[in-house]
Amino acid sequence: MTSFDTRFFVIGGGSGGVRAARIAAGLGASVTIAENFRYGGTCVIRGCVPKKLLVYASHFSQDFADAAGFGWTVAPATFSWPKLIAAKDAEIARLSAMYEKNLRASGVTVLQGAARVLDAHTVEVNGQHYRAEHILVATGGQPFLPAIAGIEHAISSNELFELPQLPRRVLIVGGGYIAVEFAGILNGLGSEVTLSYRAEQILRGFDDDLRVHLHDEMVKKGVRILLHSEVTQIERLSDGALQVGLRDAPNNGVRQEVFDTVLYATGRVPSTQGLGLLEAGVALDQSGGVRVDDFGHSNVPSIHAVGDVTNRIALTPVAIREGAALANSLFGPKPTAADLTTVPSAVFSQPPIGTVGLSEAQALATYGQIDIYRANFRAMRQTLAGGDERTLIKLVVDSASQRVLGAHMVGADAAEIIQGIAIALRMGATKADFDATVALHPTSAEEFVTLKEKTTRTRGD
Repeated sequence: MTSFDTRFFVIGGGSGGVRAARIAAGLGASVTIAENFRYGGTCVIRGCVPKKLLVYASHFSQDFADAAGFGWTVAPATFSWPKLIAAKDAEIARLSAMYEKNLRASGVTVLQGAARVLDAHTVEVNGQHYRAEHILVATGGQPFLPAIAGIEHAISSNELFELPQLPRRVLIVGGGYIAVEFAGILNGLGSEVTLSYRAEQILRGFDDDLRVHLHDEMVKKGVRILLHSEVTQIERLSDGALQVGLRDAPNNGVRQEVFDTVLYATGRVPSTQGLGLLEAGVALDQSGGVRVDDFGHSNVPSIHAVGDVTNRIALTPVAIREGAALANSLFGPKPTAADLTTVPSAVFSQPPIGTVGLSEAQALATYGQIDIYRANFRAMRQTLAGGDERTLIKLVVDSASQRVLGAHMVGADAAEIIQGIAIALRMGATKADFDATVALHPTSAEEFVTLKEKTTRTRGD
């Protein structure tokens, strides 16, 4: 009979790996986990948690400006980037320690070091071999930087959290959620922000109305957005500044501009390099992601994967759900697949986005005919503040069944609001259900249950 040092070996101490480890231990399995950086993973250490803290910080400049309209006299405010980063670091250290403490309290053996898979049942950490009945790869993802001249002078979102000073002039390359979030953060904190994106509009994959609306609001707030724009090269000047070649795709002309920092936010790729997975026979996709089935199993029966390393839905709550489902499948009473049919998401841009379900284009491609309901308005806060920020709310409805297929919002508190809407969509709510719900007044959220005017679209129109 084969003997094992541990039943479950988890590689990666992020959200998915930690959840899987703790649930497996709670189900009676012996569990070992290894992390080569800090426990907590991307989300806690250099992702959604520190980013959200910086989002909060960046809002105060607008809050101070708005206060005058409500009768407040605010003395000229000053901002200290080093003080903010120190406070952020202290909170991240607290959270990381809590992750490790909770693992140990659950009975998990906690290791610090880089892990490598040697075969279907063997993992090496710090020169020591561990035999495991099951191995989970939960190593997440990492920023992707393209191979252009001078790319070594650029930083990713990882390094931005550690900058000693707030840069005055920043170029952000990319148009996804990370790019637009950091554009809002840095703009709100006082940097001059330019965003360069090679495609026709920011936030590819989101509903088109949301993309256009956020673009316009960001520009109003002072973010300079260059579409159809590509970086050709980055050069360090003698004074330390960065000279960047920017190609305008429509006319193919290249001009030079100077920035203090160039931040690349051009997507993330699965962190599978150096893990020994290919050598162990594990199938990977073209981006290096582990190929898994709905239960998180790879083609090697004893090796599994959850979270961003699978190159599917790169969201922390998804990794947590997948990790929990896998642990229950391996050590619980029956196989369990994570239900990811209705996954809400948020972009903490300024203003923020909350979305769940299908975009208009996705719904039109799947259903023969859809009804679109929209509201575009200036929220109550803006009236006394004197602001011109506008809120967009949108519902996508199947014309035949009247089931709500998608709900989308750009505006204050969008993420908080869309969480509740997601419950309704998962339960199969119809437009009549929304209409029958009493509005909560005065709020922006009430628009979701008061939408009346519709536009009907048919595939092929």
